[in-house]
Amino acid sequence: MKILQALFFPPEQPGGVSSMVPYIQEQFKQMGWDMELFYLPKRIRSKGTEPIEFQSFDLRSFEEDPITAKYIQTMKDFLWWSKLRIKGSYDLIHAHHPVSALMMKTMFPNTPVWLTIHSSYENELLLNGKIERGGKAHTFLTSLYRELELRLDGIITVSQAFKRYLGRFMEQPERIKVIYNGFDQRRFKPIDHENHVPQLVSLCRLVPAKGLDVLLKACGELKRRGHEFVLHLIGDGPIRPELEQQAQEMGIYEDTIFYGYTLHPEQFMPFFDIFVLPSRAEAFGNVFAEAALCWLALIGTDIGGISEQIEHGKTGLLVPVNDADALADALERVVVDPELRTQLAKAAWEKATTQYTLDRVIEQLKTIYEGYPAQHG
Repeated sequence: MKILQALFFPPEQPGGVSSMVPYIQEQFKQMGWDMELFYLPKRIRSKGTEPIEFQSFDLRSFEEDPITAKYIQTMKDFLWWSKLRIKGSYDLIHAHHPVSALMMKTMFPNTPVWLTIHSSYENELLLNGKIERGGKAHTFLTSLYRELELRLDGIITVSQAFKRYLGRFMEQPERIKVIYNGFDQRRFKPIDHENHVPQLVSLCRLVPAKGLDVLLKACGELKRRGHEFVLHLIGDGPIRPELEQQAQEMGIYEDTIFYGYTLHPEQFMPFFDIFVLPSRAEAFGNVFAEAALCWLALIGTDIGGISEQIEHGKTGLLVPVNDADALADALERVVVDPELRTQLAKAAWEKATTQYTLDRVIEQLKTIYEGYPAQHG
């Protein structure tokens, strides 16, 4: 079979699905499969002009909304680039973004197209204050799920929680398959160590959806209780100046290190002790599995795919969303108890190394792909 993995974001940066798919391609190629990657380069902007049509709703009622207009232009650009660069045919296309899925189906209407939905763009925009719930952009983005269900041959997502979310917008939610993300464990080299001052780390884009304001409040309370720690914030984003100001106001600026964007953080993550990220929404939360593979104790919010990864009190600690006091209590538990940290970290590592393996993902995808007989030799 000849298969195309159709990404949206380029795969050169670590983190997220775009960096995971090349490992999938490598494994399939080792088994003798013919598999290619395709994506839209970041430099492609405002090139496409071909009209975009939808079968399940009328686009005209959304066209004046600026976020919708930008999304539609991105679809036009993806289609323009696809027609310019793709000359052959495929037995099956596996897309990893709604834009790439719909444009691949537009270009190859007779080829099976599957889509893995890895996250919710509308929830990200809502939590980051960019759109209003029930507004035109929100309605357009959630309408895409029915369009995807209608036009594609299959839909996969990354957690049971996100399957339930998607199901609210589809007529046959039971057809959605769940394949948890998997990771190439060769990237992670956990180290048994003990820091005299507990080292906390969070790794994410610095946006409101990640709840870092709650983390800084919790760390301020932790310091007020007399506990020593160092907080490492890896990542960059639009609210970094606000977070730095908040750290000063909380009296923890000297205890906090802002790294900005960092290439290959998994190389030094194992030297920290505790991974904490109080996200307000996560479809899966790759970074929790990656932190577990680095042998860190996990603290996350009881939401979405995080609560499917963390079994409270066994493989980590869960706290309610937006609850800084509960987060401070959870941090205090692991800061004062090195044995608990080690126990949680090793249990999380054992779960990650058995349940979030790349081999398991390959086998599940292989079953789906082999359900479609080769059409082109």
